[in-house]
Amino acid sequence: MNLIKTSTLAFAVVAGLGLQACSSTEQASTPSATVNATANPLSLEQIYKEKDFKAERSTYFTWLDDGTGYTVLEERESDKNNQDDKAKDDEHGVKGNDIVFYNADGTGRKVLVSYEKLIPKGDKEPLTVESYQWSKDGKWLMVFTNGEQVWRSRSRGDFWLLNLETDSLYQLGGENIEAKKLMFAKFSPDSSKVAYVRDNNIYMEKVGSKAVTALTTDGNDTIVNGNFDWVYEEEFTIRDGFRWSPDNKSIAYWQLDTSGVKYFTMINNTDDLYPTLKEFPYPKAGEMNSAVKVGVVSLNDKKTRWAELGGDNRDRYIPRISWAGTGESLMIQDLNRPQSHNKVWLFDWQKQQLTKILEDKDDAFIEWFYKANWSKDGKFFIWHSERDGWRHLYRVSRDGKTVVDLTPGEYDIIDMLALNEDKNVMYFTASPDDPGQRYLFRTSLDGSSKPMRVTPASFDGSNSYYMSKDTSWAMHTFSKFGTPPMKEIIKVSDHSNVKTLVENTALKEKLATEQLPTHEFFTVNARDGVELDGYIMFPANMDKSKKYPIVFYVYGEPWGSTVQDRWEGDSYLYKSYLTQQGFIVASVDNRGTRAPKGRDWRKSIYKKIGSITVRDQVDALDAMAKRWDVIDTDRVGVWGHSGGGSSTLNLLFRHGDKYKVGIASAPVPDIRLYDTIYQERYAGNPNTDPESYDNTSPITFAKDLQGKLLLIHGTGDDNVHYQGSERLINELVKHNKQFEFFSYPNRSHSLREGEGTTLHYHTMMANFFEKHLLNK
Repeated sequence: MNLIKTSTLAFAVVAGLGLQACSSTEQASTPSATVNATANPLSLEQIYKEKDFKAERSTYFTWLDDGTGYTVLEERESDKNNQDDKAKDDEHGVKGNDIVFYNADGTGRKVLVSYEKLIPKGDKEPLTVESYQWSKDGKWLMVFTNGEQVWRSRSRGDFWLLNLETDSLYQLGGENIEAKKLMFAKFSPDSSKVAYVRDNNIYMEKVGSKAVTALTTDGNDTIVNGNFDWVYEEEFTIRDGFRWSPDNKSIAYWQLDTSGVKYFTMINNTDDLYPTLKEFPYPKAGEMNSAVKVGVVSLNDKKTRWAELGGDNRDRYIPRISWAGTGESLMIQDLNRPQSHNKVWLFDWQKQQLTKILEDKDDAFIEWFYKANWSKDGKFFIWHSERDGWRHLYRVSRDGKTVVDLTPGEYDIIDMLALNEDKNVMYFTASPDDPGQRYLFRTSLDGSSKPMRVTPASFDGSNSYYMSKDTSWAMHTFSKFGTPPMKEIIKVSDHSNVKTLVENTALKEKLATEQLPTHEFFTVNARDGVELDGYIMFPANMDKSKKYPIVFYVYGEPWGSTVQDRWEGDSYLYKSYLTQQGFIVASVDNRGTRAPKGRDWRKSIYKKIGSITVRDQVDALDAMAKRWDVIDTDRVGVWGHSGGGSSTLNLLFRHGDKYKVGIASAPVPDIRLYDTIYQERYAGNPNTDPESYDNTSPITFAKDLQGKLLLIHGTGDDNVHYQGSERLINELVKHNKQFEFFSYPNRSHSLREGEGTTLHYHTMMANFFEKHLLNK
């Protein structure tokens, strides 16, 4: 389940303090620490209520399309000390900041849009900017505001256009607009039009005119145009369901027919005098999916030409589409329901002809779908594939007959960032030598040279890049385990700093006064020789003659990895707090997690999540206990959220001789209850593979619970349903297994809504571990 990706819960962001490499030999010394003797202990109130360790950020940084510079939102100097007269930033946007331009090298500051220009006629306050975009011709600014939640994101709201030449400001949607009804508004490539989705139909307006043209008219409660149902957005990470053609003459879009998909119902008991219900189509494993198809609507005749792919549209997925360089043909990725065979088509929409140009197959599953990056003339495209056992980038000719590996070698690329045809260069991130780190690489687009690392050796840790379109400049973010991020503008050719945006000096100075743990990264081997990565955090001033309880943070599923050398924010501080209470804290990535370690690593868990994955965790614990004799194997705890909650249950139920205490937050106790796309990808279809579901679902083994379990779930979780924890409770009760349980009314999967929730949640977990694992 891409359960981890939708949780902003803390746990999955990343970790640690100053890096100390640890060899993978059987003997390794416990690290020493230099401790601030006068430091005060951390408190959970500091972390989650008072926000004493909040990192700085660069606000709404956006590269201009022409590469000449970037824009940011900036507070005026005159307003910084006069907060009573200024609207403060809120959780969902910024109000009262100017939009400021800088040259790419950080010089030439100029206010492009003062916030007074974003005050609608008749209002006193400027718009709260949740996001913004510039028209390509530089004459218009589009602002998104007043957003509301749709599934995972705040994607429905109000869009406003500001004419930068006349300062006129007006709201998109026509004269009789209904607020909060528009989604995904975006300029056409020539800046003359804007298209958006409203009420599951696609509309268009000419920029500067309030006349609205409907491009589709059949959208309703079950026919979804240019948008997605719950499962598509969650599992394919796509929200915006339409694409402007490069020639401005047409729009390609997805249509989903959700009729026949069973509805899931959630109950809200607290917000009104009587309970209210929320219902939405949610296909559980083995159940009926939405029918999906793709068409192209011409702006001239408003007629849609559909790509007739054949077969049952309810038993296929279309995870990505992309225009094939020009507006003549559309690339369609056509994935079978088991997600093991991806057919790639070119659709000549005017002739309504389909040509298959490429196929990817896997004996297990295909995952992590990417759009193809086409050359300007449409003669070739860049394609992600694991066809040689590693995730590589290929240059593929338009007809699919010529395929060149641009990133050869036994390593995975992590992200393709940008390409420049004129410079014959492509940039991507990878880390061939350490799966927990990230670095920038470049290679030639024609395959004439080998990839070369761009990130200097001094940036040992995690590096991310937001590149200008011409690939000359980038915003570079660097952090390490326990070290907050810095952000800078670099000249890509030599990675030289041209402007520092964020240093987080105050936060780093504050952390230096805290009694923080030492840590090590390490590797151990599973029983079959597979190498597993981990980190371990030790209490400061640890007495090496004593034994300490250890608690593991676990995820363990394909949609994330926990062992990464980067700043983890509040999660790092929470784990540091636990070390101050007397715990050793650790995390291990079992096989199958989203680490750049090759196809075999990721696909080895097919139909085995919950069995071989937790066995790896057990093997890691055994190896760690031999390496560090300060670990008390009689006091071992584990916690995890979402997929990590499921792993926690399996560890307690199946390996209760080793794991004594566990906290399972928002778990999936019975994987039959999760959605089609995720669960069938990794476990097969329960209608034809029931054993896979029986053998890996924690609920099957609930009768074997021995230790102490705390089960936590939000009743408003539309992702991992509260229903699963209720079923688990029934199973535990049936077998007279005692446990503790806490439900958060109407909280979603992230368990963060409501005043005090985050503090309460972490306090409860810390208290549970202290009660059952500390000898006081």
